[in-house]
Amino acid sequence: MNQKIQLSKINLNNGQLEGVPKNPRFIRDDKFEHLKKSIEEDPEMIELRELIVVPHEDKYVCIAGNMRLRALRELGYKEAPCKVIDYDDKKLRAIATKDNIPYGEWDWDLVANEWNTDELNSWGMEIWEPEKDVDYSILDEEDVDDELSEMADGVKKAIQIEFEPDHYEEAYELVKFWRDQDAYVGKMILDFLKAEKNKL
Repeated sequence: MNQKIQLSKINLNNGQLEGVPKNPRFIRDDKFEHLKKSIEEDPEMIELRELIVVPHEDKYVCIAGNMRLRALRELGYKEAPCKVIDYDDKKLRAIATKDNIPYGEWDWDLVANEWNTDELNSWGMEIWEPEKDVDYSILDEEDVDDELSEMADGVKKAIQIEFEPDHYEEAYELVKFWRDQDAYVGKMILDFLKAEKNKL
């Protein structure tokens, strides 16, 4: 059944449905900004691809469209078109997974020759480019080690941190807030963990 539902009544899938794990997808900040821009430029897409939700307690849980739900909230939307379903947990797990699987592949020759790649980039599509060949044959082994070490310098690494469903939204908003301030969130967490360790 399709209907407009207040966003305040829709929760992200944080694993609150028994037998249905929390949404395993995440979105990088730049991609999330492209998603929001896409909604702003073509709001009719919201009507064409509604959120898929399941009744839960006195609200709903979003099974497909969690990233769009977040984007709509940040853009100030109050409601969204939704398809309300009520299936068993096995079917819900399949829907939540299949909604995020890109089954097709891009024909890169067609993309390069018949589409405007700047336009595609502005819509958030990552354009494949062949890797540039690096000729290391003129370098000795030590030079190669130095080159690889330099390439790794400055590359950030990630550690996954789990949150209980009740804390996830707050944690997400806090991390986003500090990133928007150009803060180094990893260092903030590290400093806090060190201080707590020193109290022991």
